[in-house]
Amino acid sequence: MKSVADKPVRFVLNTHYHGDHTGGNAQFSTTSTIIAQENVRRRLQQDGFAGTGGAMKREMKASPKEALPIITFEEGLTVHLNDEDIRAMHYASGHTDGDSMIYFSKSNALHMGDDFVTYGFPFVDVLSGGSVEGMIISDESVMKDVPDDVKIIPGHGALSSKKEVRDFVEMLKGTTAAVKKALGENKTLERMKQEKILDAWQKYSGDFIKTDDFIETLYYSLTGKKGAHFLKHN
Repeated sequence: MKSVADKPVRFVLNTHYHGDHTGGNAQFSTTSTIIAQENVRRRLQQDGFAGTGGAMKREMKASPKEALPIITFEEGLTVHLNDEDIRAMHYASGHTDGDSMIYFSKSNALHMGDDFVTYGFPFVDVLSGGSVEGMIISDESVMKDVPDDVKIIPGHGALSSKKEVRDFVEMLKGTTAAVKKALGENKTLERMKQEKILDAWQKYSGDFIKTDDFIETLYYSLTGKKGAHFLKHN
């Protein structure tokens, strides 16, 4: 714990349920109160799958009882600590259905969880209730609720500003529109990939989420369908 802070950690706020953001819950629970949106607790309690709805899929095992949040909320909650009002806000199902943005009012800092990342195309966990359109709603909503000079902490990546978030949202809107257009023209998922319909946003293709992965994400997010790879293993 000393590597985190030189004083006792009294509260832990989870931004969503994925293990890279909740993996320390069990250790912290011996001295800290764990807080999260109610769907985080529900998903940590049960076995399930995380994924885009297509080829990208990962089995998620239930967490031990001591890792579960003991305080949950639906839309929002505020912790008043050390002259700081710490607001946890749930807007829509974006990265998952249990996302929280955490705003530190005195420090003027906003942790956006994985609803904003700087590594390129985001991972949208469609199998855990996430959606690209929900991510757009969440990101635009929180930008209206925090000051223009807010310091943005991404779920992964370097400290950012509102400009980087707005650029990210414009990418989400543009790619969503491109896939919606292709769906309106009755194009299959494979044809969308063959035609490289997201080529204009190729700079966002990364080691984790490549362009074809994000086409799949958008396709399954917008249609609600499940891919053959997913169905074969369920």
